[in-house]
Amino acid sequence: MQRLIGVPARLTRVATSIAATCLLASGVAGLALAWSAPAAAQAKISLGYTATLGFNGAFIAKDQGFFLKHGLDVDLVLIGLNSNIPAALVGNSVQVGGPTPPVLMQANDGGLDLVVIANCSVTDPNNTKDGVMARAGVSIKQPSDFIGKKVGVPGLGAFLHVMFRQWLLTNGVDYEKVNFVEVPFTQSADVLRSGSVDAVITGEPFSTRIVADNIGTLAVPLAVQSPPNIPAIFYASTRDWAKAHPDAVKAFHDAIADAVAFQAKDPAAARVSASKFIKLPPEVLSTITLPVLQADVTDAQLQYWVDAMTRQKMLQEKPDIGKLVVK
Repeated sequence: MQRLIGVPARLTRVATSIAATCLLASGVAGLALAWSAPAAAQAKISLGYTATLGFNGAFIAKDQGFFLKHGLDVDLVLIGLNSNIPAALVGNSVQVGGPTPPVLMQANDGGLDLVVIANCSVTDPNNTKDGVMARAGVSIKQPSDFIGKKVGVPGLGAFLHVMFRQWLLTNGVDYEKVNFVEVPFTQSADVLRSGSVDAVITGEPFSTRIVADNIGTLAVPLAVQSPPNIPAIFYASTRDWAKAHPDAVKAFHDAIADAVAFQAKDPAAARVSASKFIKLPPEVLSTITLPVLQADVTDAQLQYWVDAMTRQKMLQEKPDIGKLVVK
């Protein structure tokens, strides 16, 4: 029925004539036109994400139709390293991306103008599975044992890297004495198994796989030992795109809010949605720890990152947190 849209005028007159003599055909054609009109008006967005369950709000919104409900046609684009997301946003290969707060703030500190359009996921003190995974045979019993070790992080200067350095500082260890290398989430188990690193910082479902396959053990439950309710990822865009698409910005936020409510109501279905974007075997799917999702961002959450990054000398100038969020 959708083929009737955009046909030549001569064929349209024929279809109209047939419809006049066949009420049922007319009704079905009209229904097809009604269904097609909203689709034509949907805003198209490419959303850049990394292979972590922190993006489960987007996975749910896509799988459960919340993006479509709010008039958005969203394609999810996998990006290997979180630190590559700002370039993808500026290059318009994606219109919305999920940089970690440090990646976003450092990108702006370097001259870009990215803004937050929704929250994504936050730290959860009940998450006992995510953190620093030590390779089997590597003994790490105290913070100072990391000195001289090679640790893989899913993005230099990204969320987990900064949080771990903050943990080292809190425990009296100079993080500059630890060797950090970038290891994408999807490669964390393989790189650890190969012996290329002594430890990796990762999250679900990869942390569960590492333990299940006897590749490593959890040396530091970083989520447990970090402050609660700290944003791990922001949904962001360029300021120019947000200004040009205010309706899409609001619709995106509202779709994520729907996804947050959906996961709270039906975590089993939320796990199924996650499995469609991060391939999980059934035995892992049933045991994964779902992230804490949020849609709104507070000033206090932004200020935490400004303070942490200032302490780690990652910013030349402190950002104006009042200008970082677009609603």
